[in-house]
Amino acid sequence: MKKLINNPAHIIDEMINGLTKSYAHLVKRIENTTIVISIENAAKVGLISGGGSGHEPAHAGFVGQGMLTAAVCGQVFTSPTPDQILIAIRAANKGHGVFMVVKNYSGDIMNFEMAKDLAEMDGIDVEYCIVADDIAVENSTYTQGRRGVAGTVLVHKILGAAIDQGATLAEVKSLSDAILPHIKTIGVAFSGATVPEVGKPGFVLADDEIEYGVGIHGEPGYRREKLQSSADLAKELVNKLNNEFNFQSGDNYALLINGLGSTPLMEQYVFANDVFKLLTNVGINIHFSKIGNYMTAIDMAGVSLTLMKLDNQKWTEYLNYGVKTVAW
Repeated sequence: MKKLINNPAHIIDEMINGLTKSYAHLVKRIENTTIVISIENAAKVGLISGGGSGHEPAHAGFVGQGMLTAAVCGQVFTSPTPDQILIAIRAANKGHGVFMVVKNYSGDIMNFEMAKDLAEMDGIDVEYCIVADDIAVENSTYTQGRRGVAGTVLVHKILGAAIDQGATLAEVKSLSDAILPHIKTIGVAFSGATVPEVGKPGFVLADDEIEYGVGIHGEPGYRREKLQSSADLAKELVNKLNNEFNFQSGDNYALLINGLGSTPLMEQYVFANDVFKLLTNVGINIHFSKIGNYMTAIDMAGVSLTLMKLDNQKWTEYLNYGVKTVAW
């Protein structure tokens, strides 16, 4: 294992310190916690998210004006504890309540719901949504139902923009209910991720092998086969998404191509070019696009493709709304 670390046991603590020292004009660390919080202190609904670390820049990279109020960082691929989430809720609450964006993993749901119950005992209004955008498999190692993956970032963006423009807690909940069915993701892995404290990849693929649908913690996908060209990979993933959306010429979509950690941007742009060709050929209009590393799996090689059907002009405006964060 070749990694730029000191001691695997200290990697989260040192990572958070490095992030907050580097971007002190945007975020800070709540002392003695694993919480990164915005330096903004406006009186509005708080928006928090989080989960296991190893998915950087998610989630701390999206803390700041126009996106998350705070992110709770768990240990690598491990949910943050309820007490840490509760501290984040209390800190994010400015008297207007707090909304939580939770990815669909059993540990995350249990701990965020527990923290919600504790916060409500403090008199804080808390609502939440569960993101389950991964269409690769119906159930997985750590989930009942579909997994929450890169589409979570679009949820952060849209809800954060609405809150920055004055949305109430009830309006944020209504907005999340409206957008979640329109966000779907599928990915392909070229190699496994190495958790620092484990020291070896969670799964191994041959040099000429890929696996479609692997989860962001290395959960099994739906098919292994020999390496394909970028054009063929794009065709597979776009076809899977078409099975969900049933593309119609003239439909409007947002697009997110997400690197899983070790895939160069050059290759992500090649893949993006192939995806754009396929979508253009069926008459899809792309009104928003992002290419880069947004929800990684440490050093996993591969990409995921997220599409969001834009049925409301306001959603496009939220996606394009200006933010002040480290990673958007």
